[in-house]
Amino acid sequence: MVMVELKGLHVVKAKGRTYYYAWRGGPAVKGVPGTPEFQAAYNEAVANHRAPDQKKFKSAVYLYKASPDYQKLADSTRRNWSRWLDRINDHFGDLSIAQFDRSEKIRPLIIKWRAKWADKPRTADYGMQVLSRVLAYCVDPLGKIASNPCEGIRQVYSGSRAEIIWTDADIAHLKKTCSPEIAHAVDLAAHTGLRLGDLLRLSWSHVGEDAIVVKTSKTKSEAIIPLYDALRDVLARIPRRSPVILTNSKNRPWSGFGASYTKAKAKAWPGGIDLHFHDLRGTAATKFYLAGMSEREIGEIMGWEEESVRKIIRRYVDRQAAIKDRIRKMNEARK
Repeated sequence: MVMVELKGLHVVKAKGRTYYYAWRGGPAVKGVPGTPEFQAAYNEAVANHRAPDQKKFKSAVYLYKASPDYQKLADSTRRNWSRWLDRINDHFGDLSIAQFDRSEKIRPLIIKWRAKWADKPRTADYGMQVLSRVLAYCVDPLGKIASNPCEGIRQVYSGSRAEIIWTDADIAHLKKTCSPEIAHAVDLAAHTGLRLGDLLRLSWSHVGEDAIVVKTSKTKSEAIIPLYDALRDVLARIPRRSPVILTNSKNRPWSGFGASYTKAKAKAWPGGIDLHFHDLRGTAATKFYLAGMSEREIGEIMGWEEESVRKIIRRYVDRQAAIKDRIRKMNEARK
């Protein structure tokens, strides 16, 4: 068990037993040191101590950041949410929590805050998602308010990426002008369906004789991707420069992939194109789906629950390509 040094933790030994306190004279911290439960209890005690006024909404933000719910989020999610929690704290922190229990009064203020990002609908919705999570935490387990005032406020972004995937022609066009390192990342994403964060930490040790086996960072589940011929070809084209498969031009693990990818896409399509790196997951799902794999099989390969597979197929799979493939199969069966 790894022990993390906790600043100010006060340890008292009496009658053969050891007691832990968040600080000298502070509240007891229950649990076994080194466990997530102990860490969460310590974080909550510190957050409570730092919060200047337990009646203010800023105390709820502190408590949420110290909660197990927040701590168990993926590292990348916590980084993104932390910035939004600071914005929420700056804007709403001095309001009393009780004000959020009066929906007819607070909802117009929430909508007005959201309007700061009116020109970026998805950004506005993302901020609302974080605020809603904090308010849900105020409902349960804190019990500070009766209901979440964000519920019922519609999303402002209505676009759908249900049929947006990278085609082979799109990938070929990007590779005409991008660096080999970007091309390797795109190819690997299109043939594995892994998220960018998982791709960038994928190492050669994850590649076995018959499959790539890696624990995904978001769901913590194990993705098992068979080494089919096309994927073997992709891996064969990537030079082994590091224990990590994908490296930058200096043969080091990526630290600024997002910016480099954005520049490469802008160079390939100066007028812009509605393709995101994440849409390569749809490309992989399409390949698996059109190959005749079931939802369960796709889930096993990509580390998704079957229900998630159904939703993602509806969102990403190119329905027109699927229909054409079914027509082809029906024609062949008829012959």
